[in-house]
Amino acid sequence: MKHNIKAAILFMAFACTAMSAMAQFSKPRRTYLEYIITTDHADRNYNTGEQANVKIEAYKGGVPVDGVKVHYTTGDEMFPAERKDSTTFRAGVATIPVGTRTEPGFKACNLQFTVYDKTVKDMVKVAFSPYDIKPFTTMPDDFDRFWQKTLKKAEKTALDPEITPLPKYSTDKVEVALVKINVGPDGRHMYGYLTKPRDGRRHPVLFCPPGAGASKISPTTYYSEHGFIYLNINIHNGCNPELDDAAYAEAKSNAEGYNRRGIGSKETFYYREVYAGCSRCIDFLCTLPEWDGRNVGVTGGSQGGALSIVTAALNPKVTFCSPFYPALCDLTGFRHGRAGGWPKYFNKTAEADGAEETMQYYDVVNFARRLKCPVFYSFGYNDETCSPTSTFAAYNEITAPKTLSTTPTSGHWRFTETNDESVEWMKHFCN
Repeated sequence: MKHNIKAAILFMAFACTAMSAMAQFSKPRRTYLEYIITTDHADRNYNTGEQANVKIEAYKGGVPVDGVKVHYTTGDEMFPAERKDSTTFRAGVATIPVGTRTEPGFKACNLQFTVYDKTVKDMVKVAFSPYDIKPFTTMPDDFDRFWQKTLKKAEKTALDPEITPLPKYSTDKVEVALVKINVGPDGRHMYGYLTKPRDGRRHPVLFCPPGAGASKISPTTYYSEHGFIYLNINIHNGCNPELDDAAYAEAKSNAEGYNRRGIGSKETFYYREVYAGCSRCIDFLCTLPEWDGRNVGVTGGSQGGALSIVTAALNPKVTFCSPFYPALCDLTGFRHGRAGGWPKYFNKTAEADGAEETMQYYDVVNFARRLKCPVFYSFGYNDETCSPTSTFAAYNEITAPKTLSTTPTSGHWRFTETNDESVEWMKHFCN
């Protein structure tokens, strides 16, 4: 009996010690330093001539930060800072005067402060009369003739799709396959992943061109789970995503520097075959027996957002378009002292002779002007890759029915909720 009592006492002592240790070193459920940044206009939109102010609220362990200095710079987005200064937290609040603009556009505020050895670095962009931002891009007289000629040339090559089922990616609800499509002369082709719902019904088709670079694409069943026949592609020859890493690296190397390749002439620019190839991908999707015969969509982000707008403008089969933070917008912006779109031509570097004229034929602004289908358009204000100045410049030129969903706190990425919003919008247009 005494042995059992002693054992029980020892067990309880051990348990108490363990619980004490757990309490002492338990993982915190929130960060010690918490902060939120707001502006005195809730939507971060101001009229030209208005003064914009950024407010930072910060707490350490729930106690307002006091006496801590905030260092900041302000100036036009993507240009050197115009002002460098500091302010101080008082009762948990610090205010930064961002200034104003006399012309429509964006200003950026970069800030930094340190609390308990934790340094916070953040950025805020605010807009001035953003719906009045006008692009510098002009429309060439032969713009339509040039692209009609380009598309006719691409259409002379039979698509001859090679479709290889990929059970390793498929589910009980979605079938996944690798596709190789001939999209132009001289062996021009694109690889992609095709996903289809396994329900025996006919569905809308949805095309997704890729972001910048030549990295491997991956299949996703997300859109087919929402009822779309979905195709995402790589735009570069030979970039089969099912290759092993060594072979893919070799194929990928052929795309190095592609976004400036041949830029001296509209006839030789790399994107000419890319734009035409994306249109041919729509033609391929519309040959599938599972297509519902009516609904054709395009969606993508960054370069993929640009190619979504381009494809919707070039191919009349497209019935809805959902671009996110599109690249390649208002490409001569930096030439005029204002932020331009990715890949930031004329920003600190010279371009090849003839580049500025070439860009008129490839700038997304001119394709936005040609859109006829409904558009769901989304981007964030804090984007440092595709400037919101440039994306607004393209958006403002769209005369087709359009819906804008801005998320000021996001950068070159999207919230899951915004992506879901775009999917519901697209489903609404499928009848």
